[in-house]
Amino acid sequence: MMIIADNETHIDYLYYEPIARTVVKLIREKSAEPLSIGLHGDWGAGKSSALLMIERAFAEEDSTLCVRFNGWLFEGYDDAKAVLIETIVAELLKQRSTFEKVKEKAGDVLQSINWFKVARILGSAALTFYTAMPQGDVLQGVSKMAESVIADPRSVLTGDMFKKIFDGAQEHFKADKPEDSAPDRIHQFRKDFKDLLEVAKIDRLVVLVDDLDRCLPKTAIATLEAIRLFLFVPKASFVIAADEGMIEYAVRDHFPDLPASSGVNSYARSYLEKLIQVPFRMPPLGNLETRIYVTLLLYLNAGIDPNDKAFTDLLDVAEAALKRPWQEGFTREEITRKVGTVAAELELAIQVASEITPILTEGAHGNPRQVKRFVNTMALRLAIAEERGFGDDLKAPVLAKLMLAERFAPDIFEAIARDTGADGRSVTVRQLEQDPVEAPDTDAKHRSAKRPPGKSEAVEWPSRWAKIEPKLAEVDLRPYVFISRDRRAIFSAAPLAGTVENLIERLSGPKMAIRTTDPATIAGLSAADADRVFAGLVAKINGVEDLTQNRPQAAEGLAFFTAHRPAMQASLLEFLQRLPASKLGGWVLTGWAEAFEASMKPKFDALVRQWAEQTGNPKLSSLAKLVSKPSKSKGRN
Repeated sequence: MMIIADNETHIDYLYYEPIARTVVKLIREKSAEPLSIGLHGDWGAGKSSALLMIERAFAEEDSTLCVRFNGWLFEGYDDAKAVLIETIVAELLKQRSTFEKVKEKAGDVLQSINWFKVARILGSAALTFYTAMPQGDVLQGVSKMAESVIADPRSVLTGDMFKKIFDGAQEHFKADKPEDSAPDRIHQFRKDFKDLLEVAKIDRLVVLVDDLDRCLPKTAIATLEAIRLFLFVPKASFVIAADEGMIEYAVRDHFPDLPASSGVNSYARSYLEKLIQVPFRMPPLGNLETRIYVTLLLYLNAGIDPNDKAFTDLLDVAEAALKRPWQEGFTREEITRKVGTVAAELELAIQVASEITPILTEGAHGNPRQVKRFVNTMALRLAIAEERGFGDDLKAPVLAKLMLAERFAPDIFEAIARDTGADGRSVTVRQLEQDPVEAPDTDAKHRSAKRPPGKSEAVEWPSRWAKIEPKLAEVDLRPYVFISRDRRAIFSAAPLAGTVENLIERLSGPKMAIRTTDPATIAGLSAADADRVFAGLVAKINGVEDLTQNRPQAAEGLAFFTAHRPAMQASLLEFLQRLPASKLGGWVLTGWAEAFEASMKPKFDALVRQWAEQTGNPKLSSLAKLVSKPSKSKGRN
């Protein structure tokens, strides 16, 4: 078993190489011009892997300086702008350490960085002169602001980021240098940096900026503003990998006083569009891409070496299919033709991927990281089961199917886990697989409706899930529920503690668990056990700290229980009468229709009128008056 690292990879599982090659080609074509390229996409969309491929493409070019910068690693530094520039200069010095002119010119560039650092400490200039929105103090020149403090720069500069900037700082900030205004200093920086690239014999600077969307707004904006300094520096290219939505949020957070919009675009979007000249968006995975990805990951999880010929041959088939995904070229026939005899591990990977892909693609929204985490979680659980000595009791296809419910329909998974009995069979699973379309809905307002497939997502999802192979109705699910306890602690002694305790837990659980409870189980209880179940549900409701808000789940279960145990109707009415009206929410007025037969409804109506007349809870009174009106009487409970 092998867990696939959740970070960028040099193995192109998803055929992102064309995106990387396109970016590289564009950089080479525009080698003499400033260039900014955006790789946009959600977290986990593959942006970092694409950057790795771009970096690899320039690795052997001596005249190209390719620098990888991760803004997240410098979160919390006092001046992220300076860190980015220093990183670039440090890498250039490393590659051209024998060039004396490079060291000299690098000193000029670093001197500008020191100037920016001091300027940042001195006031509002530090926050504005990068933004192209200078204030008056910037136009007056930062040098004049520095006169009062430059005699002792240590008094205003603190922290590790500033410990090396003092040498020559006083001389640099003398007020008799007319060029030391903010605009002049920025122009001087760009000129010095251009000269630095020339003396270093660098034909192209490529800076790969990663994980910017993980940074706090302050760091993200500081990094982007540093990039703005280079937008007029020839030979400088920036490739910025970030979720544009997060960057827009950072802009709005950093500049809260900006107007909400400008024409069709927000100011935040306009800011990003001015910074990014060429945007690329990483596409989400479709069904074929997800099926291929899951197959490759499962095969790797089985322990095969990624350098093994069997895997590289499979990767070739995947790449050929991904070149024309509309042709569905990742078939068993193509795999056999390339790989030869299909090993048992690959056979299992193909089978599982084929079954779970449609729902996994939809649930993960085509996000590669979410798909990878799903597969890794499954592999980890299988490995834990093996170490604990019950690995043979788990089958990957069964676990994968249950994990789909756990991940994308937790109500269904909760219901399955709660009613897994002493024999390991689940009533919920059996009902879903026998009649998935008519399975009870998790949404209370649809409970009694019978709909054809496609009418409701709440019915459609269980129907689609139930059709996935293998069927689970006759499978002992106890080891699968047990191994999922990292997410939940539901597999306790409930199935072993007796029918009463199990039923109480089920009826105080999610709606799906309640609505799929077998009525025969309730009807078959002895009078004493029925009293115990009723008392247990009442205790659950009484234990809720705030009854003014949402309807307690146990109240839902109490209504269902009473509907199938009519002898408990009087006890239910007495319980509702005992509830403190001053501490109740509107939920108490409805949801009891199935619990009271016709002979008991007038008594419940009288209780509603009492709630309408009480004065300790005006909100409950108003709602009760509404449901008490004759026009509302029909079906109000």
